[in-house]
Amino acid sequence: MGAATPATVVTTAREGAILVVTVDNPPVNALGVAVRQGLAAAMAAAQADDGIAGVLLVGAGKAFIAGADIREFGKPAMSPSLPEVCRSIEDCTKPVIAVLHGAALGGGLEVAMSAHYRLALPAASLGLPEVNLGLLPGSGGTQRAPRLMGVKAATELMLSGKHLGAKAALQAGLVDRLVESGTPVAAGLAYANELLAQKAPVRRTRDIAIANPSGALADLEALRADTAKKTRGLFSPLKIIECVQAAVQLTFDEGLARERALFLECLDSPQRAGLIHAFFAERETAKIPEAQAAQPRAFKTLAIIGGGTMGAGITVSALDAGFTVTMIERDAESIARGQKNVEKVYDGLIAKGRMTEEGKAATMARYTPSTSYDEIADVDLVIEAVFEDLEVKKAVFKELDRVCKKGAVLATNTSYLDIDAIAAATSRPQDVIGLHFFSPANIMKLLEIVVPAKVSADVVATAFELAKKLKKVPVRAGVCDGFIGNRILAVYKQAADYLMEDGASPYEIDEAVRGFGFAMGPFQVTDLAGGDIGWATRKRRAATRDPKARYVEVADRICERGWFGQKTGRGFYLYPQGARVGQPDPEVLAIVDAERAKKGVTPRQFTPEEIMRRYMAAMVNEGAKVVEEGIALRPLDVDVTFLSGYGFPRFRGGPMKWADMQGLPQVLADIQAFEKEDLLFWKPAPLLVKLVAEGKNFDSLNKAA
Repeated sequence: MGAATPATVVTTAREGAILVVTVDNPPVNALGVAVRQGLAAAMAAAQADDGIAGVLLVGAGKAFIAGADIREFGKPAMSPSLPEVCRSIEDCTKPVIAVLHGAALGGGLEVAMSAHYRLALPAASLGLPEVNLGLLPGSGGTQRAPRLMGVKAATELMLSGKHLGAKAALQAGLVDRLVESGTPVAAGLAYANELLAQKAPVRRTRDIAIANPSGALADLEALRADTAKKTRGLFSPLKIIECVQAAVQLTFDEGLARERALFLECLDSPQRAGLIHAFFAERETAKIPEAQAAQPRAFKTLAIIGGGTMGAGITVSALDAGFTVTMIERDAESIARGQKNVEKVYDGLIAKGRMTEEGKAATMARYTPSTSYDEIADVDLVIEAVFEDLEVKKAVFKELDRVCKKGAVLATNTSYLDIDAIAAATSRPQDVIGLHFFSPANIMKLLEIVVPAKVSADVVATAFELAKKLKKVPVRAGVCDGFIGNRILAVYKQAADYLMEDGASPYEIDEAVRGFGFAMGPFQVTDLAGGDIGWATRKRRAATRDPKARYVEVADRICERGWFGQKTGRGFYLYPQGARVGQPDPEVLAIVDAERAKKGVTPRQFTPEEIMRRYMAAMVNEGAKVVEEGIALRPLDVDVTFLSGYGFPRFRGGPMKWADMQGLPQVLADIQAFEKEDLLFWKPAPLLVKLVAEGKNFDSLNKAA
């Protein structure tokens, strides 16, 4: 907020007997200290002025109030607090009307619920998303929302962190009226004057009785059991339920006190630190050198080369963003299959009631299937998504070089391959970039934007602009085998293989990783992706593998039997009758035992904590090397890659943030202890050693970048 004063961020104006109070704190009217001071002063002025009959609260710009100023978290509290501001609004003896347009989120919605009446415009978006930051609504939200919309609906809203549109908010009871048009001030004044003419009473949310308390408590118990299962040890969700329980069982003021105490507990939780880091880090990844140096190229039309699972997913993502898309496949049969893959996604949405047949038809009208590269001579941006083979991709790029117009951006979707070599297959390497989508591409948020040596800055800027339009989380990566994510994945998967050969079963390892907060363990992930994928990569790398490096052959033995995971009914796990959840397989354990015997390994026991110490140490150590080599710009780019693409538990902030929270000296000490077993694999990253010697952490490099 800087030097802002209440006068500059909250203004008041008389409109007859109504005091219009406008929050004007760009870009989203966050509730920083100056806004809180301004609101408190405006309410005091309205209360003291006998000529004021009612108060209208509005937001300037595109939002009402989009929430607290999270930059203030962790800093000394400054008066007035938001609960005090909300109390001053609710205590007012003159009707207070909040006009909601754009975002009314978190503290913003808590302010609105403290008002006596709420009016929404069509673009209003209401929510209490504090759970996403490891917090709970701390200014009366857990006490007022259940009184307005019912205990179950309010609790589900807070636990989900989702937003409600204006119509849904009206149906839920969060707003009193929805108007279809007008500015916030004009619509608000019309509503306020109507209420004053009717001599409408002051309605305080705190005075509303909770409906059916015994039924509400039963609903909360069911939600508690479900939440404990789904949130895998997250701190704030169960605290939200405790707060709502207080709303049912205690007086309003007692409930507020309970909410505040639990809010402060959440504020002190390490999970909050991890979630806040994740929130900011995702907003920092788009800050890249190329964006400062160049503007993106204009692009409206896209071509996707390849109609398999990945190509179809990218096509759906582009269509959903409003682009016109041409899909190219090699023959009539393949393109028919590609179109079917695209339509299958939309048919699934129709079956779930999330899309109409008319909506699908309108979307598919922007899709053109073809087997001729000449069809894409005029497109602005091409994404190749063919088989992961360097020679196949080079052949595609030679064809793109022949047909595409000058200035078209040529992108390759590859997980591992050398994009410099792909670019060299064209006469225009300055136009070639890597776009590593994650499967399914229409759902997964991460987009690794891989920057080869000769690419132009404006092409990199264009890729980041595309990510924004596709609603992806972009991370800039340099060229190396596996880029950021898959390079680090290969190393911690190796650590898991060593643990398996040394004595932990694949099932114990997966269980420990799930206990840490991942949805799946590494061997479950292998089965889901298909064991043959990793097998092909290992074969490709065999020629360059250090002969002195330890190599675990268990996965190869499993693949040699044709057990590739879920798609073949067995891999590390058994999947009887097409089951999605695997069962431990005694034959796999026998293979592991045989491999241990062949290598002369005497198996030993590992606790879940010991498993995770090694698993995470391998991940962090390779992450440090990736940062040091400039493959990732900053540690936060590694964090976002794993949060958005690899299922890393968000409340831990990412691997590099996790390491900072453990303390880098402890992480380094672990690696140095493991180094005594394997000098080659556990060699500490020089950057990690340097940071520990200097008393710094990874976050210091985020701030320096």
